[in-house]
Amino acid sequence: MNGPEDVADGEHEQIVARVAAVDIGKRIGKVCTRLPHETKEGRRHTRVWDVPSITGSIIELADHLACQGVERVVLESTSDYWRPFYYLLEARGLSVWLVNARDVKNVPGRPKTDKLDAVWLAKLAERGMLRPSFVPPPEIRRLRDLTRLRHDLTTERTRHKQRVEKILEDALIKLSTVLTDIFGVSGRAMLDALVAGERDPKRLAGLARGRVRATRAELAAALTGQFSDHHAYLVRTLLAQIDTLDHQIAEITTRIDEQVAALPTPDSDDPTPPPEDTATGGHQAPDTEPVPFGTDLLDRLDEIPGISRHTAQVVLAEIGTRMDQFPTPGHLASWAKLSPRTIQSGATTRSGKTGKGNSYLRGALGEAATAAAKTKTFLGARYRRLVRHRGKLKALVAVARSILIIIWQLVNDPTARFHDLGADYHTNRLNKNHRKRALLRELADLGATPTEITTALAASA
Repeated sequence: MNGPEDVADGEHEQIVARVAAVDIGKRIGKVCTRLPHETKEGRRHTRVWDVPSITGSIIELADHLACQGVERVVLESTSDYWRPFYYLLEARGLSVWLVNARDVKNVPGRPKTDKLDAVWLAKLAERGMLRPSFVPPPEIRRLRDLTRLRHDLTTERTRHKQRVEKILEDALIKLSTVLTDIFGVSGRAMLDALVAGERDPKRLAGLARGRVRATRAELAAALTGQFSDHHAYLVRTLLAQIDTLDHQIAEITTRIDEQVAALPTPDSDDPTPPPEDTATGGHQAPDTEPVPFGTDLLDRLDEIPGISRHTAQVVLAEIGTRMDQFPTPGHLASWAKLSPRTIQSGATTRSGKTGKGNSYLRGALGEAATAAAKTKTFLGARYRRLVRHRGKLKALVAVARSILIIIWQLVNDPTARFHDLGADYHTNRLNKNHRKRALLRELADLGATPTEITTALAASA
């Protein structure tokens, strides 16, 4: 049995003398301040009032809190209503914490009102019983808005494509069975021809371009159906929506590239100006200007197996370019919910679930892990080692965590470059004698006798 142990309080657990809390609603915010009493030593003075959720009132609140010497303002993350309060209070130089609503639940059995919620939130804040959520700086927030909008538009485009395929099935057009992508060059040419009124299967099959595996006869058979004018109208409408989304996604991607190029370096708050076009066709002349910080970081992240430029943009938009909020790689992995919780009770210690985490970040890392698992690299070998006894899902989470650890190292050190350890990294590190004994034990467990093992080794030599 262990003896008494001293546990040091963290910085976030220190008592805060002057705090304010805001219980946020759509129209008003209930503000509570807890300050030292002016006349009674050791006592606290609590004041609660309403503030409309409009710009002028929030700016007045910020000036009032600054005059009161408030050290910390805590906001509960209620929908998107917290954004005006957070942005305007932050712009006025106040220390603002955004906290998860699950972390500030009131004690069961007590009445619940906006006033009591604001007071409870302020009491938790002054006693250091809260942990702030990660809110990136303004330039990262703008980049995040763009990457998330691109993700949403891409999802909507996928839905429209699925609707087109459903209409083709209804019209007995089995194009998806003979083409890998019905929205590729060949498939789109056939769809446009169908919409324009062409119904001859052979002529439609003749529109195939490139390396189409299906023969002309197979294409003609798949294009034989009952495609009516009604189907043509539906497909024409959806194709127009898809084309619009393609154009919007391309525009957003261009703007994302500009935002990344303009990201400031970690030790500077001045944004890097986007590269200007030169007189030689828009390409930057060699050895004239350094590569912008954001572009260089994106290039270094792109070297990681499984990480595409698109994925790197999403990751940067979600975690930012400053690792001050995440002192170690473990902090970042824990925030992303890629580290299982440790549950200890008595003599039992087990791993809990990882949690939900940031859906955009987890989705991007999941795609990267799936792609990296197919490569002949260290990450691919790690997946194949783990999948045998952990299963596919846990192996992918482990690879995603490894990728995030690599990303932390590259973001934290602007001079670092990715270096693959190789698919044979673990094999080369194994002690041959230990490996030999392990294999002999496995053979013995299978029922092999020492004589059989010796005979087999001699025969294979």
